Amino acid sequence: MKNHSRFMVGLVSVAAVVSYLIWTGVSETMVYYLTPVELMAKVKDDRTFHEVGVKVSGKVLPGTYKRVDGELLHTFMVRDLADESVTFPVEFRDALPDTFTDDTEVVLEGRLRGDGVFEAQTLLTKCGSRYEAAPEDLAG
Repeated sequence: MKNHSRFMVGLVSVAAVVSYLIWTGVSETMVYYLTPVELMAKVKDDRTFHEVGVKVSGKVLPGTYKRVDGELLHTFMVRDLADESVTFPVEFRDALPDTFTDDTEVVLEGRLRGDGVFEAQTLLTKCGSRYEAAPEDLAG
């Protein structure tokens, strides 16, 4: 009987360690980003938030994209998906992803400077519709 209880204690211990490793691994790899509304609220509440790097998701405003001649600088406006009145300008100094368009959803990583311009170090495009089946294919 003692061997059986030792085995159960060992099994429970291994399960607890594996569960802990899974939980911490998932927690560390979760990616959360702010909406423009949340970003503006945080900056309004705490002015030192300008010094913090954040991830923000929004949509590029059509007609606002410009490339500065002679340097690798892209500028455009981003708006909130839910509240279209909340916008902010973005500066990105790197090559744009192939899927970037003038009307795409983006995830930006960087910081909102004191002058209100979001200085992006990383720009990712969200293009889920590009990989979804067309409605006529689903009807088949």
